[in-house]
Amino acid sequence: MRKNIALLAAVSAFAFASSASAMEFKPYVAADYTYTDAQAATFNAGGKVAVGTDYNKYFGTEVFYQFTDSDRVNTGSGTDETSLRSYGLDLYGYLPLGCDQVFSLVGTAGIANLDFKDKTDGAQRETENGLGYRLGAGVQYSFTDNLAVRALYRYTFTDKVNGLDHIDEGSLGIKYNF
Repeated sequence: MRKNIALLAAVSAFAFASSASAMEFKPYVAADYTYTDAQAATFNAGGKVAVGTDYNKYFGTEVFYQFTDSDRVNTGSGTDETSLRSYGLDLYGYLPLGCDQVFSLVGTAGIANLDFKDKTDGAQRETENGLGYRLGAGVQYSFTDNLAVRALYRYTFTDKVNGLDHIDEGSLGIKYNF
């Protein structure tokens, strides 16, 4: 058993070392406009800023901070105001298409810490925190080696933050590689 584990470790180290030359480590910054539907509220104005690294043309990671404008809804008892903030880590998978490979299908999976704020007239603002597990799909088009645009849809499973079961999100943004 120990020999098998040692052999697997050696093969893994050799495979990583041989593919390390294929790693490109291209850091980038990104900014996205987001539309968020969080069951209790719909946020038309939102944004996301991110820093990430593309390790090769098929895989990357991204750390992000996302925010929404406040959504105000008039209820019979007053005005209900909600907002959503999140930060976390996403893994990106790319599938380049075509001869020039400037168009890519994109898949994402990640985790986010969610801060949902709710305020009703005259009441203190309540903040609830929780985790969300994100899955997404979209497309990316590269104008140059450094500049790309992307459109993504994400579905976030939450751990019942303020009664939320899930969050739907669409985003359109720009990505700049260094």
